[in-house]
Amino acid sequence: MDVVQFRSALLRWYRKNGRDLPWRRTRDPYAILVSEIMLQQTQVATVLPFYDAWLRRFPNFESLARASQSNVLHAWQGLGYYARARNLHAAAKIIARDHAGNFPRDIAQSQELPGIGRYTANAVATFAFDQSAPLVEANTARVLARIFNMRRSIDSSIGREKLWRHATELLPRRAAALFNSALMDVGALICTARAPKCRSCPVQKFCRAKDPLSLPRKKSRPKVLRHTERHAFIFRRDQILLEKSSERWRNMWILPPLNATRSTYRALHIAQFPFTNHRITLAVFPAAIRQRKANEDWFSIRALDSIPIPSPHRRAIVDLVAL
Repeated sequence: MDVVQFRSALLRWYRKNGRDLPWRRTRDPYAILVSEIMLQQTQVATVLPFYDAWLRRFPNFESLARASQSNVLHAWQGLGYYARARNLHAAAKIIARDHAGNFPRDIAQSQELPGIGRYTANAVATFAFDQSAPLVEANTARVLARIFNMRRSIDSSIGREKLWRHATELLPRRAAALFNSALMDVGALICTARAPKCRSCPVQKFCRAKDPLSLPRKKSRPKVLRHTERHAFIFRRDQILLEKSSERWRNMWILPPLNATRSTYRALHIAQFPFTNHRITLAVFPAAIRQRKANEDWFSIRALDSIPIPSPHRRAIVDLVAL
């Protein structure tokens, strides 16, 4: 492959067709880190309104470090995968305490922060500090696997390292941020998973894939496990009883779990939601008013907007209170 021609073709296309995204208009490492953490396992369209609201509420590492975890989780609700918010909060505290509020420029040092791995560290380095650092994420992995006709599973250890090696081979020494953004956008807009637009691809002549739809190859996914969770709806006047979770929704408020596998009552609310490789059925049953436990509290309906509640439980509450 003529790498210079590949880069030129890619960048010509990007200058005309690249996406205008808010985190591409800044070199602030905090704003870029927030976008990268939010974009993990979440689509751009979902992230956009949360990103702007987050930066208004927590404009820098210091303000995020000072915030309570409850406020952080409340601001994150709706994005899911709440461990990301906890890690971002923990990283902000370390940066404010040990780095005077400045994100480390050294990639190895930044990877020591909670929740920051190889990709995220490289993304901040290239987009904030203009370092020549390769990026491999879902979109670029798909493009690279097809261009180089990779037959090995990209989620195997050998496959992952091969992707990083290819990304490094193509990366220019200068303007790496522009190149990485262009490669991402080709994956997002042209070299899509189910309907690649090969005739419109700016780097089609460099592509070695004979059957793009068969790539990238991945190991077989684990079987989806189904699980039912039963919770109580305990309501008095305009108040609802909630429990502060210590497990999956740690430090968020949820409907109190029911220990019994069955209830004498019919479920008031049934809904399903995905969680990693699980498909969880949330079933909410009516329950009698009782004394609250140590990790429980009564909340007025008006106060619910100000506390962190995971989306499946919030939807159940909204549905039940409207009855």
